Order: sequence, then C-alpha cells, then structure tokens
Amino acid sequence: MSRDVAGPPRAAVVYNPSKVRLPALRTAVAAQEEKAGWAPSEWFETSADDDGRDAVERAAAAHPQLVIVAGGDGTLRAAAAVLAGSGVGIGVVPSGTGNLFARELGLPVTNTGAAVATAFDGEDRLIDLGFAHLERAGGESEERAFLVMAGIGLDAHMAAHTNQKLKKRIGWLAYSDPIARSILGNRRFDMVYGLDDKPDVAMRAHTVIVGNSGSLTAGMLLIPDAVVDDGLLDAVVMRPKGGGGWADIGYRLAFNRLLHRTRFGRFVRRLTPKPRAILYAQATTLRVRFREPQEIQLDGDPNGSVIAARLRVEHHALTVRVPRG
Repeated sequence: MSRDVAGPPRAAVVYNPSKVRLPALRTAVAAQEEKAGWAPSEWFETSADDDGRDAVERAAAAHPQLVIVAGGDGTLRAAAAVLAGSGVGIGVVPSGTGNLFARELGLPVTNTGAAVATAFDGEDRLIDLGFAHLERAGGESEERAFLVMAGIGLDAHMAAHTNQKLKKRIGWLAYSDPIARSILGNRRFDMVYGLDDKPDVAMRAHTVIVGNSGSLTAGMLLIPDAVVDDGLLDAVVMRPKGGGGWADIGYRLAFNRLLHRTRFGRFVRRLTPKPRAILYAQATTLRVRFREPQEIQLDGDPNGSVIAARLRVEHHALTVRVPRG
C-alpha cells in the first residue's frame, strides 16, 4: 500500500473536523514536512454519516508512506480496521476524551505539535488489533475492530447511558452515575463462554471486559496482564453477589497497579487469596453467548445489543508511530 513512485515521501492526513483544531493541525504538519523533506500531505475529511472508514480508504488509495489520524477513538478504530496488515505507518493525533490507546503507547495526548512530530519522526511499533464478530437478536451479524477493550454489562451500560456533554466537560467522572445505578441494581446475566479450543462454561456475571490493553482513565489498571503486542486477548469477568463482592472488586481496581507492577505488591498478592468476585483469563479467541440480548461497547463507543460475540486478536496487525526510545 506504500507509494512506489519516485520523489519525496508523502503522508495522508485523515481528520475529523468536529474533533480537531484544523489550523493548528495544518501548521504542525507543514512544519514537519519541511523539516523532514516530505512532499505536501494529502488531506481527507471524515463525514458526519460515516465512521471515518471512507476517508481512510481514500487516503490508503493515495499510497502514502504514513497515514496521520486526527480525531477521536472512533476515527482511529476505523483507520485501524482499514490499514490492518498493510504495513503503512499510522501516526496518531489524539482528539477525544479518553484516548486510552494513545496513553497506553505513551503518545502525546495534549500537544498537537508533539503528536505530529512523533508521527513523522517516531519509530514503528507493531501492535495487535482486536476484532469482534457480533450476532444480533434479529439474525444479523457484523465484524468490527477494537483497539483497547470490548465490554458487556456495566461497561457497556456506562458507554451507552453516560451524558456525553458531561463526559466532554469532566471526563471519566461522568461515569459515576451509571456506575452507581448499576452497582445498586446488581443486575447480572446468564452467559456461556469459551476460550480457544477449551469447553464452554456457563456462568452468571455482571460485567465482561475483553482487552487488548488493560488501563483505564485516571491511571486505573483494570486488566493487569494485558499487553498490546503479545498476540493475546485478556478477559476479566466481574460476578459480585453483593456489597462484599463489590468491595473486593473496588480494592483490586484501586490497588492493581501496586499489586502487579511492584515487587512489594507481588509479594502481598501471593499472600492474599484470589478474589471470587473477579476472574481473569487469556486467549486468542473468546466466544460468549447470552440467554438475553446484552449491550456491548467497543473502545468506549456503544454498539447496540448482541446475543453472542466472538472476539479474536490479529497479532502485530498495525504499525504505529511511537516516541523514540
């Protein structure tokens, strides 16, 4: 998909006009083009009636050496789905509220100039990409990509029912209301799940999250063993039966980073019993089916309700520009 014609290299910029400050972005791109000796970039604007896929496909058809994606998580997810396996470098200029993927890779999230500089001058890192095959109650099915996490239960309820204007203003704190209502209701669902070629298991759960990476906003570590380039998906299942179970989950979420990323924390973890209210698993493929339709989210965006899903990972599907060193 890269450009084979003679001449200086060229980038393609895919941008969401509702998310980015276009004059600042154009200025930053022009500065890096001049510094690196690249030809002027080609620009592709996303439209309101498209998730960004059409703009990315038009950008890819121009055969650039680099595709810069400036927008929210939805635009980045569309770019990942189109460019998976192409080998074309992806530069990320984060413009959303969460930016979990960018934070996981240590990319600049508040400085447009630094993000554009990383896109032009950073080093390539091979990243895994998740895919979710979704089955609807009416018999329809579709496959969608996800970069960070897919969630069912509380996680999806948060994505679907959080006030978006409030989320834009105060960030992750806007989730407090749907979290509180979900915990007080303690609504659980029946499901059957399977990992790779292992037999299916029936279970009642409150929340299921499958992650390509494990960190949430505010530095909270949800899935300790998740790594964006290990060829595995990591699943966490929350199944509290009451207040004690939620207290156990809250303790784990609050201290996961300490318990898993420090020598003292790992020592403490060996001495404490494994929590029954929260379970972890790893696989390349996860199958899940529900007795009743359940809401699902991909990278924080609601994706309706499903009766079943098959989640898989493509190892090193993406080439992402990250800061050197």
